[in-house]
Amino acid sequence: MGQLSNRHVLLGITGGIAAYKSAQLVRDLQEAGATVRVVMTRGATEFITPLTLQALSGNPVHTELLDTEAEAGMGHIELARWADLVIIAPATADFISRLAQGRADDLLTTLCLATPSPLIVAPAMNQGMWRDPATGNNIATLQDRGITLVGPAEGSQACGDVGPGRMEEPAVIAGRAQALFSSRLLEGRRVCITAGPTREALDPVRYISNHSSGKMGYAIARAAVEAGAITTLISGPVHLETPENVNRVEVVSAQNMYDAAMQQLSSCDIFIACAAVADYRPKTVDEQKIKKSTDSMQLELVQNPDIVAAVAAANPGPFTVGFAAETEQLEVYAQKKLQDKGLDMIVANDVSGAQGGFNSDQNAATILWPGGSTEVPLTSKGQMARLLVEAIAAQL
Repeated sequence: MGQLSNRHVLLGITGGIAAYKSAQLVRDLQEAGATVRVVMTRGATEFITPLTLQALSGNPVHTELLDTEAEAGMGHIELARWADLVIIAPATADFISRLAQGRADDLLTTLCLATPSPLIVAPAMNQGMWRDPATGNNIATLQDRGITLVGPAEGSQACGDVGPGRMEEPAVIAGRAQALFSSRLLEGRRVCITAGPTREALDPVRYISNHSSGKMGYAIARAAVEAGAITTLISGPVHLETPENVNRVEVVSAQNMYDAAMQQLSSCDIFIACAAVADYRPKTVDEQKIKKSTDSMQLELVQNPDIVAAVAAANPGPFTVGFAAETEQLEVYAQKKLQDKGLDMIVANDVSGAQGGFNSDQNAATILWPGGSTEVPLTSKGQMARLLVEAIAAQL
């Protein structure tokens, strides 16, 4: 599971327009494995309903300091003890001020005082309010107390202003939460990952490629960083942002990717070949655009270098993980690749269905290694990446 697996996260939502982002934050925290409960201020309920957060979190939403349904009516103490982490997102200027003063005049400020657990605060306010010296003093006070600040981001605001004050994106906040409980399974290891498709040129305009989106490889890169690895990502052409703290090497063709992989080989402890590399390329590439002249066209293709086999054959070589994207006889073909290419591990996934595989945000797979295997049911690619990292660490 992820770094938040079996962790209790209490999400506090205060009265700002950015409260709508909190719904996605609940999802992101759950994807990382957390159990989420939500506390809302009265102002927050004007922007997003408790029913929405209850439906998403699967737990009752708390709004009142004195809870007749709680043990001894002390709901804030129960929640403070329950939480492994408290996140305030969005945190308005008013709430930050009250938190800095040590106020305890509603449920959220009270449990922040009562909890022994770490706090993350994600500010959200007008850029003028953020720049005001009073807010700066309050933020400094919270940081002096060891509270983690995430954001704010810069950009257009609901009021029409542009500048700092936007609540940071939910994925970033969830990532910081995970970092607080990072497993560090690959601490100090050097990991190289290939991701995305390759493009094999026919002429200056056309190329042969495949449907790989790169999402799985990028998710593995994020998971490797979370686990403490020094991470390099060799990426084919994709429309994805480089994960934080990842060194990205951009390539286009299979030969480009092979050359980049060979350059990384001497400084790599673990090599994960997640890219969908073209098996063949055109024997010749026309210098000019090929004109349509007949009803049919013949192409002569030659084999591309086998990147993962070459890496696995290196002596000494890294712990080498391959991927087998199949449409039939999944384990049969995967076991054959594992043996024929001399891999330490292989991830076999069925790309023929609609629920997983190329372009999907979800995946299901079987992870195999010599003498063992484990099934990963349909889950997010982020969660699968973390499970793969755990499997690699276990084998190492």
